[in-house]
Parts: sequence; C-alpha cells; structure tokens
Amino acid sequence: MCKENNSKKLKERNEIENKYKWNIEAMYKDTDAWEKDFKECLEAGEKYGRFAGHLGDSANTLLDALKTKDAVWQKLERVYVYARMKKDEDNRVAIYQSMNDRCNTLIAKVSAAMSFFTPELLSVPEDKLLGFIAESDGLKMYEFLIKDTLRLKAHVLSEAEENLLAQVSEVMSATNDIFTMLNNADMKFGEIKDADGDMVQLTSGNYISFMESYDRNVRRDAFTAKYKAYMDLINTIATTYNYNTKTDVVSARIRKYPSALEAALSGDNIPKSVYTNLIEAVHDGLPAMYKYMEIRKRLLGVDELHMYDVYVPLIEIKEKPVSYEEALEIMKEGLSVLGSEYIERLSRGIDEGWVDVFENKGKTSGAYSFGSYDSFPYVMLNFSGKLKDVFTVVHEMGHSMHSSYTREVQPFVYGGHSIFTAEVASTVNEALLMKYLIKKEENRLKAAEKGSKEYKNALNMKKYLLNMHIEEFRTTLFRQTMFAEFEMLTHEAVEKGEVLTAKWLCEKYAELNRLYFGSNVVCDPEIAYEWARIPHFYRSFYVYKYATGYSAAAAISDLIIKGADETGCDIASGSCANIPNPARDAYKKFLTTGESDHPIELLNIAGVDMGTEAPVKNAMQVFSALVDEFDRITRE
Repeated sequence: MCKENNSKKLKERNEIENKYKWNIEAMYKDTDAWEKDFKECLEAGEKYGRFAGHLGDSANTLLDALKTKDAVWQKLERVYVYARMKKDEDNRVAIYQSMNDRCNTLIAKVSAAMSFFTPELLSVPEDKLLGFIAESDGLKMYEFLIKDTLRLKAHVLSEAEENLLAQVSEVMSATNDIFTMLNNADMKFGEIKDADGDMVQLTSGNYISFMESYDRNVRRDAFTAKYKAYMDLINTIATTYNYNTKTDVVSARIRKYPSALEAALSGDNIPKSVYTNLIEAVHDGLPAMYKYMEIRKRLLGVDELHMYDVYVPLIEIKEKPVSYEEALEIMKEGLSVLGSEYIERLSRGIDEGWVDVFENKGKTSGAYSFGSYDSFPYVMLNFSGKLKDVFTVVHEMGHSMHSSYTREVQPFVYGGHSIFTAEVASTVNEALLMKYLIKKEENRLKAAEKGSKEYKNALNMKKYLLNMHIEEFRTTLFRQTMFAEFEMLTHEAVEKGEVLTAKWLCEKYAELNRLYFGSNVVCDPEIAYEWARIPHFYRSFYVYKYATGYSAAAAISDLIIKGADETGCDIASGSCANIPNPARDAYKKFLTTGESDHPIELLNIAGVDMGTEAPVKNAMQVFSALVDEFDRITRE
C-alpha cells in the first residue's frame, strides 16, 4: 500500500479548490429552496389519491394522472439526489444526514400514496386503454410504458395488496440493512504487519491494496485476518442471507412468478436463457482462465498458487503520478474515436462542474455517476493520481455521458437506464481507453530498436496493460458470473424447501471456486467464506448484469475500433474523431434511448444481440487471445 498517501494530511472540504468540486449549487442555491421542493413533493403525493377510481374515465384523465405522477417523481428525484450528494460530500454533517433520511421516508410515503395506480390501470380493459392511446396524442408518449405494464398484468396484485407491500417495503429490506451495519460498522479485522514491518489496521477499504502487495506474507496475513472475521460470525451472516433469499422467493410467489430468478428478470423483459447462457458460455471459456492461472504461477515463481496470490499485479512498473488535468487529456485522446461531438460534450461537462475530484475528510469513498433528470449528470471521484484512477474517470464519465445523451432526447418517463444497459456505456469507455493505450505501446515498440531501453520500456508497459486488461475480464466477466451462479443455486435451494446453513453455503461456494479457478490454484479453506462478505448478494440477481454489460461493451468497442481500422485510421493517433464510422454512430444513437424499450432491443441498435450467446462467446475468445498474447510476450 502507498504509505505516502496514508501519511498525507487529508483536507477539510473547504480547503479543496472550487474548480475541483461539483457545481451542486446549480441544483439548489440553499437548503431553503430544497425544503420548499420537499414540502411540495409531500403535498403532491398526498393529493394524488384524487385520481383513484378515475383512471379509466377518459384519455384526458389518464394523461393527467401520468403527467402528474411524473412531475412528482421528477421533483422528488431532484430532492433526493441533492440530499444524497450533499451527505456524500461530508458524511459527518448532521443536517445532510437528516435530509437524506427524510428523503427515504418521503419516497416510501409517496410510493404508498401512488400504489393504487398500477392495479387500477390494469383493471381498465386492455382495448379501452389502447383506444385511449389512439385518440390522445399526449398518451402516445406513454404507449411503451402502458403496454409494458400490461405485459406484467399477471404479476400485479390488487390495490389493497400493493398498498400493503409498499408499506412493508422497508421491513422487507431489513436483511440488507442488517448486513450493511454488520459489515461496515461492527466488524473488525484487526491489525497486520505491512511491507515496511509496521502494524496497520486492516479495513475493507485497504484490503485490496494489501492483496496487491508484492510481499507475499502481507497478502497471506491480510487474507487470513479478513476471513477470520467472517468465520467468527458465519452463522449470523448465514441466517441473514437465508432470510434475504427467502424474502426473494416469497415475494416471487406472491406475484405468481415461477421462480425468484424469473421475477428479477421480468422487469427488463430478459429471458431466463440470457442468464443461463451467460453461465454456460463462461464455463466453456474456463480453459483460458486455467491457462492464465498457470501463467500467474510461473511469473510469481511459486510452487503453489494460493487464493491470496490472484490479485497481485504480475508486471511491475515505475508508475508516475498522473495529475487530474493529465487524466482528462488521456481520456479525451483515448475516447477521440467516439467523435469530436462526444469529446466537445464531455469537455463542456467538465467545465460546467459535473465532477467532484478529490478526497476530503468525511467524503464517501469510491466513485459514482449520479444526478436527477434535470440536473447535471454528476460524477463523484476520490482521485489519487494513479493509472487506475484514469480508468475510473473514464468509467464514470461514460455513465454521465450516457445520461447526458438520454436526457436530451427522452422525456422523464424514459430518462433513466436499466442496469443491464447502464454498465455498457461506462465499460465501452474503459475498453476504448485500454485499446488506445495498448496501441500506443505497440507503436512505440515498432519505432524502437529491439533491445534498446525504449523498446524494453514499451514492452514492459504493454505487458502491464495486457495484465490489467486480463484482470478486468477476470474480475468482471468471470467473477461476477461465478457470483451469479451462486445466487441461482441458493435461490433454487430455498425454492425446494432447503435451509441455507453456513455449512451448505460454504461448501457450495468452495465448489464453485474450484470450478472457476481450476486445479492450478490451491482452494484455501478461507475462500469458502468469501460469499459472506459480498454486499451485492443482498440485491439478488444484480451482478450478472455486470458480466452481460461487459460482454456487450467488448462487442461494441470492437465494432467501433473495426470501423476506424477500415478507414486506415490509427486509434493511437487521436485523429479518428472526424472520420465517418457507422458503428460509432449506431452506438451514439443507443446512448439516446434511455428506457424507451427493453434492454435487449436497445442494444440491438448498437449492433449487439444479447438474446444470443454470441457476445459472451466472442468476449471469451477475446480473453483467450489476450491470455495467449500475454503468455507469448512474457516469455521474451
């Protein structure tokens, strides 16, 4: 880990230059303005009941109800986003903690007040609703929404039942809250000795840094200490997860779905085959993963490869600090293949104050893209000046650019993104940046004399980037698919009446770990407990979207690069921006679509059919080729 960063005095927020803070004042000039909107949302939610019993009266009444519903939620989204972002600026500030908590309560109240809407809409005869759409120009905008609601008719309950479920929604999410508090507040991992021989507190935040240490003793000690904490509480965590899974299963049964998996997929109209095909295609690609583990074992020079050896970078470089300004220039060059209009929009966003750049005391860790329909698509970073931070900037700006394009074209009702499509835009950006950086090093190799210092430096950097790219595949496509398979197994077990005991969960997870890593990796006993620390498992059937999104992004980025190559343009030159590229144009059209159709149909616009196995199989082929190339050049 970087001791210099740890010893550096963290600044208070008011010590950060304004140019490195997001322009959140563009949302509300002060809390009084926020309070006004908060009150209006509460009052509007309470008055919404006037539409109850009247949705089928006329096309005009239905249109009024839909527009009023959108207006309330558009304002409520703005209220919530502001409160959440202000809290994230400094979690120690009590007023923003309170505002955020009040928003959660407000959302529950408004949801309950409007819970009659969908059951009543579905009680109106379908031919009558379609007639309303035909006679009202205003309702034509809502045609997809109405027809999609009709698609789910068999799974919508009565008005009274929907109201009841809305009121108990907070209680039904209790297992997630329990795990969050246990994992983030109560669990302690003790101290370990770092590479310099100093005793350092192990936390969830610094765990990966220790796992990337070139000191094997540090990696082993961090690994052992981390999982001991989960082993000590494994029965409590297993019980919590068991009831979380039961909640999913019971909810699916209440809504008359064949399974919890199909209930989770139904909102996006995703066939179950997409989920199972993902797992099958990744299983078929496991030999390349096993080969990568062989390479890892060879390069680390160990007799046995353990689970605490799988994160350490295989290629060392002297990484120069990257300033935020330099990161922006690298981003613009790497994404120039998306066209001058894309880069101009991105640059304008930076200047307008979309991004909150540096860490300060009390600031939420990590990074995200956030915002309301009528705000900037903000980005929160904790930029520390490493190459991986450049990828983080590119990733989050991919999300925000997606929001920018969508909100410019789509109305509020379709202005968001399903997770299935949202992860595509961010990952396309990452893939394009990686291809740009690798191509730059390949150009340096061609220009340098073999054996020269310049040649060796370029070769080492290419090795480093290839290893980084392979790790992205491993941690996103393979790891998230393994998680997805685990979730499928746990829910199927509960649906059969089984109880998820700690022993059962650990045994199943250990079996999956052996399958995904192969015989070249020692399946350390501690890894059987890894499931117990994964927060995504409390938002079931979510992680597979990272894997499908990664596969879709790999296909789209390849199409865009192919389009540039066909014109003879070198993507590393940064000169492809104004050259015609149909694949780029199709992708940018996809960026404008929001939720105006189901995800698979939307991705077809970008030239990728996620309803088939092809994108995942192609991604597996790319991974295999990367592993082969990495094997070859690490033997030079």
